[in-house]
Amino acid sequence: MSVTIAQERPDSADAVQLIEELEAGLAQHYAAESRHGYSVEKLLREGVAFFVVRHDGVPAGCGGVQFFGNEYGELKRMFVRPGFRGLGLAKQLLAHLEDYTRQHGITVLRLETGTYQEAAIGLYVQAGFVRIPPFGPYWDDPVSLCYEKRLDSGAG
Repeated sequence: MSVTIAQERPDSADAVQLIEELEAGLAQHYAAESRHGYSVEKLLREGVAFFVVRHDGVPAGCGGVQFFGNEYGELKRMFVRPGFRGLGLAKQLLAHLEDYTRQHGITVLRLETGTYQEAAIGLYVQAGFVRIPPFGPYWDDPVSLCYEKRLDSGAG
């Protein structure tokens, strides 16, 4: 099994397809006002560092990180296709995004996710993220959860 994680433009064909699949899945559970994911255009405009994870060369998932000055990084568009879940790809991608954030001198990583994303919540908690109140553009939404992790400054 070969796993690669590479930085790509969010408007690459593979990235667009992954983002569309993610959005279609979220639309089944959340009203539009409770879906906070960036469009491809906004990912580009906001300078989100975006990565695609491939399993034996096949695009299997994606995720990005946006930096807010030196204060914190925020995970964006974390997704693994259903057929590739359970292989540890999300864990590898999350570790990659944490390392990328740390390499840029940022020691706080935050995220927002939905209450129905149980596997994602489990991944984040297992990785050391803790619940925090809404931050940035988020508000007290009954289907929204915010998390934060303090990253050590050493090599990960």
